[in-house]
Amino acid sequence: MESLIALGLALWLGILTSISPCPLATNIAAVSFLSKKIVHPVLVFISGLAYTLGRVVAYAVLGWIIISSFLNVPQVAQFLQKYMAKSLAPLLIISGLFLLEVITIKLPGVALPQKHHNKLVESGAPGAFLLGVVFALAFCPVSAALFFGSLIPLALNSKSGIILSFAYGVGTGLPVLAFAVAIAFGVTSMSHWFNRITKLELYTRRITGVIFILVGLYYSGIYILKLF
Repeated sequence: MESLIALGLALWLGILTSISPCPLATNIAAVSFLSKKIVHPVLVFISGLAYTLGRVVAYAVLGWIIISSFLNVPQVAQFLQKYMAKSLAPLLIISGLFLLEVITIKLPGVALPQKHHNKLVESGAPGAFLLGVVFALAFCPVSAALFFGSLIPLALNSKSGIILSFAYGVGTGLPVLAFAVAIAFGVTSMSHWFNRITKLELYTRRITGVIFILVGLYYSGIYILKLF
């Protein structure tokens, strides 16, 4: 039961990452740009799918590398086994504050030169896949908080940690795939949907942030303050 809850949470964190304003705008712009370079709707869908898979693979592999690196070092593994539950409390609270935008930081952006961007787009599905990988690794503050501050601690505290990083990657890809399908079938009112999803994301992010803080306070009471 706990594994299923963790899997669902990882999937939800991925979806929330993908519909956050910065990644959402990047994804729509990337898929729209891909569609302008391709005439046939089926090829538009294939390129959008490849872009989506690139994002999924990037997050899944990055999560696997980080989790495996921690768990394969005996001293680190023992430390995590002993203190991970206590560490989750402040990490969840800090992540919640990021989601509520109480804490904000500005991360350096990852800029892809236009000529390389065009070459990737013109190379078809393989190029779209690589474009997805590059854009996935261009973390915004919210996506960084969700991935490093929420998913990684959750995965390290779970027996199925590697699977959680893959589930997170799938979650980030689902909204992008929906945009690719919409564009392939000629849906042109993307600005309308962008505004609606942005409003939805604001509420869901705030609710998730409050839940993170409450769970963090609960963990603090159990594992740190020993109140329960």
